[in-house]
Amino acid sequence: MTTLVLASQSPARLQTLRNAGIEPVVIVSGVDEDQLTDLAPAELALELARLKAGAVAPRPEVPGGALVLGCDSVLDLDGLALGKPGTPEEATRRWQAMRGRAGVLHTGHCLVDVATGRIAAATASTTVEFAEVTDEEIAAYVATGEPLHVAGAFTVDGLGGGFVTRIEGDHHNVVGVSLPLLRDLVRELGHEWPGLWAATR
Repeated sequence: MTTLVLASQSPARLQTLRNAGIEPVVIVSGVDEDQLTDLAPAELALELARLKAGAVAPRPEVPGGALVLGCDSVLDLDGLALGKPGTPEEATRRWQAMRGRAGVLHTGHCLVDVATGRIAAATASTTVEFAEVTDEEIAAYVATGEPLHVAGAFTVDGLGGGFVTRIEGDHHNVVGVSLPLLRDLVRELGHEWPGLWAATR
């Protein structure tokens, strides 16, 4: 039985893990996602994941023997790293650029074994194709507030789902955590995936 600590406040990541039978302890990292610049999108996602896991792992409230997971997602469009847009104006600009096109959603994963100090980290990348949405649809979507606080200004598991026409790769990765990659990292650190399932405790 291994406790997973999720170093993220993302409700989508939490729900994805719960759907996979894992009940993580959530400890938000508080890492400033704007502190890293001039990195390629995939590298940026991985480095932010490392920072998040590294910020949470030493905290006294982390259960002994836990695995701490840091994640960060970035959309790569034309080589530009698009994180959370933050404002309605930026979200609108993003969608005007993205519609009818494809981008690559990179999610960095960093797993820290608190007991041993060992770290396993990797990035999962999934190609996402966007519908040719209208200006009216963009305005309506932005007005909901949903795209303002998610990487790439879209969700596939929420209101934005109707605007995603195709996904090539792990769809869980687009939600924010690649379960197959996480399983690989868990095994790399000498743990077993079924040992994370809450039902086995």
